[in-house]
Amino acid sequence: MDGVVEGTVALPENRLTVGPNARVMADVEAREVVIFGLVEGNLHATGRVELRESAVVKGDILAARLSIEENAIMKGRVDMTATAAAVVTARLPGTEDPATDDAVLDVV
Repeated sequence: MDGVVEGTVALPENRLTVGPNARVMADVEAREVVIFGLVEGNLHATGRVELRESAVVKGDILAARLSIEENAIMKGRVDMTATAAAVVTARLPGTEDPATDDAVLDVV
């Protein structure tokens, strides 16, 4: 994805790449997310989130795995669980929150 996007991005079975010229003002849900550009919103990945060197993220990250390259910028909370898929599903309306052991990291 390259360009300006606002709203919600939902690709639960796919990998999303946010290009270096992208400006995304949206909550993002995908299997994997790779970020080179700017994202203002929460990221939910059932798999891996990668913040590349030019990435700027302003929002919370919920993922099973996280990779942050040197010089990437992130402001928000990181919640990493082995059951990120269950947590994302559980947060949908009408479902219960699961009892999980979460590792939480506040990044400023």
